[in-house]
Amino acid sequence: MTQFSIYTDGGARGNPGPAALGVVVMDGTGQVVKEFIRYLGEATNNQAEYKALIAGLEQVSKLAHPSQVSLRAFLDSELVVKQMNGEYRVKDEHLKPLFAKAQKLSSTFKQVVFIHIRRERNAHADSLVNRALDARK
Repeated sequence: MTQFSIYTDGGARGNPGPAALGVVVMDGTGQVVKEFIRYLGEATNNQAEYKALIAGLEQVSKLAHPSQVSLRAFLDSELVVKQMNGEYRVKDEHLKPLFAKAQKLSSTFKQVVFIHIRRERNAHADSLVNRALDARK
């Protein structure tokens, strides 16, 4: 079984406002194997957070067959983590399709654990978000 970790972050300047995502993929030894950024256009913070998680899951799927992957997903969005872990329901109509896509993608992995971390522990992914937003000025 192959192990990966992803650190994902999404953010919007204004809520909604110009938004972007950042993803850091690490192998089982903690080495960064991929960084990914994308400018999203107009979105809310929560939409950007979900899109970042989806992008992270997709990036790992390109590196190894998901059925052979144990994945730890680190996010600073407590809402997304609690929704993905089934602790909170998804009430926002705009988040429901993003949640469904994230659930579908995560179900293809051998194991996925969603872990909430403090923002300062997600500085690398956060810096990627800001890089994507700053590049669009």
